[in-house]
Amino acid sequence: MIELTILKYLLNIINYNKYRIYIKINDNKELDSLYKILDTMMGSYNRDLSVEEFRVATVSDDPKLGFLVDQMESNEVGQDVVQDVVKQMMERSWAHDHALLAIQVSQGKADLVEVMDHLSKIEGNSNVEEIEFVSDDAEDIYGENESSGGIKWRLGSLNKSIGGLHTGDFGFIFARPETGKTTFLASEVTHFATQVEQPILWFNNEEGSEKVKRRLHSAALGLTKEDIKKDVVENVKKYMEITKGNIKLIDQKAEKLHKKWVERIVKELKPSLIVFDQLDKIVGFTKTDREDLRLGAAYIWARGLAKEYCPVIGVCQADATGEGKQYLTMDNVANAKTAKQAEADYIIGIGCSHKLGLEHIRWLNLSKNKLTGMHSKIETIIDAPTARYGDI
Repeated sequence: MIELTILKYLLNIINYNKYRIYIKINDNKELDSLYKILDTMMGSYNRDLSVEEFRVATVSDDPKLGFLVDQMESNEVGQDVVQDVVKQMMERSWAHDHALLAIQVSQGKADLVEVMDHLSKIEGNSNVEEIEFVSDDAEDIYGENESSGGIKWRLGSLNKSIGGLHTGDFGFIFARPETGKTTFLASEVTHFATQVEQPILWFNNEEGSEKVKRRLHSAALGLTKEDIKKDVVENVKKYMEITKGNIKLIDQKAEKLHKKWVERIVKELKPSLIVFDQLDKIVGFTKTDREDLRLGAAYIWARGLAKEYCPVIGVCQADATGEGKQYLTMDNVANAKTAKQAEADYIIGIGCSHKLGLEHIRWLNLSKNKLTGMHSKIETIIDAPTARYGDI
C-alpha cells in the first residue's frame, strides 16, 4: 500500500514539514487514524520518529492498527522512489488548488494577486540541488578591492564614497516628496546606461511614465524639455545613441506590481541593473499586522535579486521628520524601524532646505555604507530643467 510507504517516509521531520499538507486520505478510516497519530506526535515532539516509537503510540491508541505498522516497517521501497511519488502527489494537489483559484479569479471571487501568491508556494518547495560555498582562495578574497570597477556614478562624490556598483550590491535612496528622487535616478541611470551592454530595468509605479521618460531624455542629453521639443525626432534619436537603448522603463500600477511578475521579467532579460521606484509598493509578500515587517521582507527579496542577477537600487519616502532637513538619517526612513535599513549595503538620504536661495541645493547623506565604510555628507546642485545632479 503506497500510503504506508509514504507514511514511513514522513517519519522524517523534514519530509513531514515539506509534504504532509499534500497527502490526502480518501475514505480509509484506518489510514486516517494512522496519519492523525503521526500529526499528533510531530506536533508534540517536532523531530524524527522511529518506527518503534510510532508503533507504541499507534498500539496505545488502537491495538488493531498494529498490523499496519508491521506492513509499513517491512516495506523496502527505495527512498528515491518514495520521494518521486510524494512529489507527484504534491504537484497534483497544488495544481488542483491552483486551478480552483484561477476559476475564482475568472468569476471575480478572488484577486489575481492570490494566484501569484499561490504560485510562490510550489516554487518555495523546490529542492536545493547544490550548495555553493564561499571560496577559500586568497586571490578571490583579497585580489580586488570591491570599490574598483563596476558601474560608475555620474556624481564623482559617489564614486569616491561608494565606488562602482557590482552584482550583489543593494542600496536605496529616500527623500521627502517633490525633493528630486526621480531626477536623481534619471541623472544617474542615464550615465549607467552608457557603460553596460545588458538592459537596465526601471520598474516605475510612482510618477507618470511619460513624465519620467522626458526626464530621462533631458538627463541623457543635458537639455531642457523646451530644447528637446525644438527637434524631438533628432533629440530622441541622440538619446537612444547615448544610452544605447539600454534603459527599459516598465510602467505598472502599484497594486499589480507583484514580485513573481518582476522575477520572471528579470530572469528573462538578465539586466545589468534594476531600479524600483518605489520598492515599498511591490506586492506578493506575507501579510502581517506590522507594516515594517512586510517591508522588511520586500527589501530582503530585493537583496536576493541583487545577489543573483545584478545591482539593485530601491527608492522610498522619508517620513515627516525629514521635512526641510538637510542631512537625512536612517531614522527619517518612512514606515520602518530597522527592517528596511538592515538589508541595504548603502543608504542615501536626499535632503533639502526651504530657505530662500537654497532651492537648488540637495544634501546627500550616505548614512550607511557597507561597501567602503565611508559615511559621507555631500552637497550637490540640482538642475531640474535638465534633470541633472552635479557636485559642488
